[in-house]
Amino acid sequence: MMGSINIRPFKLFMLLATSLLLVSCAAGDVRFSQDTPAGFWYGLWHGVISFITLVIHLFNESVSVYEINNSGGWYDFGFLLGVISIWGGGCHVSCKTAATKRREKEWEEIGDKVEAKVMRKLKRWSEDEDGTEASAGWDEIGEKVEKKLKRKIREWAEKD
Repeated sequence: MMGSINIRPFKLFMLLATSLLLVSCAAGDVRFSQDTPAGFWYGLWHGVISFITLVIHLFNESVSVYEINNSGGWYDFGFLLGVISIWGGGCHVSCKTAATKRREKEWEEIGDKVEAKVMRKLKRWSEDEDGTEASAGWDEIGEKVEKKLKRKIREWAEKD
C-alpha cells in the first residue's frame, strides 16, 4: 500500500513535467517573426504536440496550435507529418486491418466447423425416425427437420 502512495505523486509530477516540456516549444512563440519564421522541423514538432497545444489553447489564448510566422509549404508539410505521426497514418490502418482480417478468418473457420457439426447432427436427428438416409444438402435436411418438428409439436399440442 505504501509503495503505491509514493508512486502516484511521482507519476503526476512526470506528467506535469512532460506537459510543460512539450508546451515550452509550442506554436505562437515570440521567437518566430517574419524575419525568422518557423521551418520544417518546428512544423513537425508543432504537429506532434498539436493536441496538447489545442487543449491548452482552450484555456490560454496566447498558446497557438499553428505558428502564423512560418516558412510556408515546408512548415505546413512538417506540421502535417507531425500530426500524422501521432494520430495515425497508413501503418495504423493496415495493422488494424490485418488484425481484423485474422480475427475474421478465425471466426469464419469456427463458423464453418460449427455449421458442419450442426448439419451432421440435424441429418442424424432427421434420420432417426425415418430410417431413410438424407443427402448432404441443407434443403433436404431442412425439410426433414421441419417435418419432424411439426410432427413433434402436433403430438405435444394434442396430448392435453
